[in-house]
Amino acid sequence: MHALDRMALAVSAAAAEVDPVRIGGRVTQVTPSAIRVSGLSRTVCLGDLVTLSGKAGERRGEIIRLDETDVMVKPFEPHADIGIGARAYRKGALTVHPDESWKGRVVDALGRPADNRGPLLNGAEAMLLDREPPQTLERGRVTRPVRTGVKVIDLFTPLCVGQRVGIFAGSGVGKSTLLAMLAGSTDFDTVVVGLVGERGREVREFVEDVLGEALERSVIVVATGDESAMMRRLAPRTAMSVAEYFRDLGQSVLLIIDSATRFAHAARDVSMAAGEPPVARGYTPSVFSDLTRLLERAGPGARQGGAITGIFSVLVDGDDHNDPVADTLRGVLDGHIVLDRSIADAGRYPAVNVLASVSRLSQHAWTSEERELIMRLKAMISRFEDTRDLRLMGGYQQGSDAALDKACLLVPRIYEFLRQDVRARQSGDPFTELARALSQG
Repeated sequence: MHALDRMALAVSAAAAEVDPVRIGGRVTQVTPSAIRVSGLSRTVCLGDLVTLSGKAGERRGEIIRLDETDVMVKPFEPHADIGIGARAYRKGALTVHPDESWKGRVVDALGRPADNRGPLLNGAEAMLLDREPPQTLERGRVTRPVRTGVKVIDLFTPLCVGQRVGIFAGSGVGKSTLLAMLAGSTDFDTVVVGLVGERGREVREFVEDVLGEALERSVIVVATGDESAMMRRLAPRTAMSVAEYFRDLGQSVLLIIDSATRFAHAARDVSMAAGEPPVARGYTPSVFSDLTRLLERAGPGARQGGAITGIFSVLVDGDDHNDPVADTLRGVLDGHIVLDRSIADAGRYPAVNVLASVSRLSQHAWTSEERELIMRLKAMISRFEDTRDLRLMGGYQQGSDAALDKACLLVPRIYEFLRQDVRARQSGDPFTELARALSQG
């Protein structure tokens, strides 16, 4: 064979191995936490999606670190079948394509169906998973109150459309049950739920038993506890992007993230794999900026547009409400609802501590008369709780303090009124119902 012919064959063979459109690199190192790829440094950015060729098929990952010659990729799925020399290709920024037909469906953190009900219809618009929030002065104001149907919240910590509130609780205090009750509110056009790090069995229970009819107007984004840190870190961002899609259609959206703490744990795992040092109880600095950036995307959209009312559960480790994540979120959110273990131990659910809970936008939900009533009730409850030990020891005689006598009469009735089961009828007018309950007996 002529030398020129052999050269032509060699060039053809080389061209067959190279995709002229896709930008690729090669795997040079595989560790339990991340994969090093060479050949992509000059063409990619942090957060870009990368596909990796594994023995069992194509894997996907996200770029978490850039060096001059290499990039670090953290896969979304197990990567035990990826070896040295495997090809890696840049796919661009992470996006999802929500559609109105997604209501009633369960999807994973990558926007793929997770309910065995067939493929999803992708919308025409690609929604970035790291979108910027609306311009500050272009956003609508939060002034319109909303009824959740949960008596203790509508009375003591009322919410407004577009508000962001946190539910702070330890494990086993009824946090998920309260979130389920809020998801059943009929004052929203669409409900988007992000379940992050939940037990696998709880997902089906939440969808079938808790949501019930509300599933028809809900989109559920799931990343269970056995999935990778990347998927658990991605799920709240996917849920937020889906909520933004419906908000941009002019709808009132209720976004529930359970939980923001598990998102922080996953973000910590990813940032430590990228080489970031821990600074506060094992949390890296980027965890707190990721949390703030995620929460800021919720809220009202452009003027006269839709709004995202965000409810973020916060799991306080060891009931420590001064945990770095809890402390950061309490300062960012527009209110916090505190669930108390002692109230749950007494069998009162939802176990909301009304004295420790605050809604920073309650002035838009209460009338002046309602506000005055709630302040008096809180003062009465505070007096009742402060003197509990004194009364149990027999150190107080009835008749010596008229205000305390009144508190001892009415506060137990208030507590009994605030009890509410997840299957109970939603409250339509809690102030009227409370007045009726206090007048009885």
